[in-house]
Amino acid sequence: MMSVIVGYGRVGIRTADILRSEGHSVVIIDNDPEKVERANEAGFEAHEGSGDDEEILVEAGVKTADAVGGLTGDLNVNLSACVIADKYDCRTVLRIDDDYHADIYEKYAAEVDEVIYPERLGAAGAKTAILGGDFDVLGDLTESLSAGSVTVQENADVIGNRVVGIDLPNEALIYAHGRQGEPMTIPLPQTTIESGDEIAFMADPSTVTEVRTLLGGR
Repeated sequence: MMSVIVGYGRVGIRTADILRSEGHSVVIIDNDPEKVERANEAGFEAHEGSGDDEEILVEAGVKTADAVGGLTGDLNVNLSACVIADKYDCRTVLRIDDDYHADIYEKYAAEVDEVIYPERLGAAGAKTAILGGDFDVLGDLTESLSAGSVTVQENADVIGNRVVGIDLPNEALIYAHGRQGEPMTIPLPQTTIESGDEIAFMADPSTVTEVRTLLGGR
């Protein structure tokens, strides 16, 4: 799989490293020459320029890319990169920051394939740790796992069980949970699963379908 990562900051660096470690091809775009140099030194093909410039995206290979991630700290650049990438039938992933409200999230979620907000997950982890929840679950995740999410149906066997007590196959892990219509967060020990809940999980790619069925129901 070939991906173009727009933004070689904290999030972009980590994402690029993980993708490459799993055998994927990654090309970097950043408007900071020092970050471009750092990406080159790390062994990535890197292009200097703004991710909202279609010529730069084409130069980076968007025409043949499978996915584009707008991962800078600038929402407008990220969204523009995704809109351009969508024209070339790429999967699009948009990073937003935690200070954007739910209605804004929903607005942009309709424009791209996935929206991520790393800062929110970090804040959720800090809150959970302070309240005595099990945040170590995230420390156990490996870079070889795939992420997924599912809505719990009325016939799911997991209804009524504590989130942290669910036994999933092949070391799969639940890392976030939310009631219907509410933001997801890292579950506290006493949190139980109800119909309509949203659950985010990590699993080996070969067991994602099995885990999704187990959590969501048939």
